[in-house]
Amino acid sequence: MATEFTLPHWYDLHTHFRQDETLQATVKDHIHMNCAGALAMPNTAPPVGKLFEADKPENYKSIEQYHAEILAASDGRFKEVIVPLYLTKDTSPDMIEKGARAGILKACKYYPPHGTTGAESGAPLDTYMENGVFQAMADTGVTLCVHGEEHGLDPERYFDRGENAEMIFYQERMPRLVDNFPGLRIVGEHLTTKVAVDFIQDTPSHVKGNITPQHLIYTIGHLLKGLKYHLYCLPLVKYSEDRAALRKAATSPNNTKFFAGTDSAPHVQKMTACGCAAGCYTGRIAPQLYAQAFEMAGVDLSDQAGQAIFKNFLCTIGQEFYDLPEPEETFTLEKKPENVQPLKVGDQTIIPLPLGMDFDMTWRIKP
Repeated sequence: MATEFTLPHWYDLHTHFRQDETLQATVKDHIHMNCAGALAMPNTAPPVGKLFEADKPENYKSIEQYHAEILAASDGRFKEVIVPLYLTKDTSPDMIEKGARAGILKACKYYPPHGTTGAESGAPLDTYMENGVFQAMADTGVTLCVHGEEHGLDPERYFDRGENAEMIFYQERMPRLVDNFPGLRIVGEHLTTKVAVDFIQDTPSHVKGNITPQHLIYTIGHLLKGLKYHLYCLPLVKYSEDRAALRKAATSPNNTKFFAGTDSAPHVQKMTACGCAAGCYTGRIAPQLYAQAFEMAGVDLSDQAGQAIFKNFLCTIGQEFYDLPEPEETFTLEKKPENVQPLKVGDQTIIPLPLGMDFDMTWRIKP
């Protein structure tokens, strides 16, 4: 008899739905993989840089609008959606306080300027440390979601054997951030290095991190051998010792710090005139990929203890941190091959991560 176990519905606490037809399709894929809701990233076109539709300037999408669009696309299936405010040059302490008072602002997202897809509207981290935005967030309990990479580096420092953009950020920026704003709730997003894992591990309980399936499964060698551009995401996958640190953190029986956030990012065209679009699409298949990653890390998912570790990472730590409703619905994962198919969006196609990666999935969601 195939191994199987049952889990509560879960929240993807770092994902990208985009907009228009892509929004409809990607939300439905998240519902298919039994998400009770999501934290939907604000680097849409235009970016989610204001609170309400009536606010200025007009060149930003509002949290109010995007939140409503996502809930509508879910046909009422999502219990809760968090839309972070994109931190831009126009973000002010007054905006943070206004949004928190109204109950619409739960989180803000820091992007290093030009550091990833849709990060053109960001400003340097020091901007918000100096202009009162981070202090207002600490005072009002708004969570800071951090894309933790240093921007503006020379190529030799951006990705090298001895250092890289994430390592530099967690060695130089994050310590100042945590020390200067001791009450600020922080999530280090899509961690990729041992340095970042070790830093998060040593911080107070209101500082946590999320980890994607791809960073638990792959290394930089998988990306470069044959140039498997389906795996190109930011931050880049790293070395085997980094992957080992991520696996150890996620699969620890005593884990209270690290939770699931897929960073699932739909691109209808990965290769573009200006380079490769950053992001791996894992909608529909994320719990299955996480289960496979946990097994690769040595967790026995046929055992109740292993299943409890997996549930803690996928379903519990992030849900409790963001104080989201605990779902009553359940789903079952079973040890059978998953038939992965491209996602059609109009006349365009989004290729899920395992396709093109010579990777056979061994878990599926039981029909």
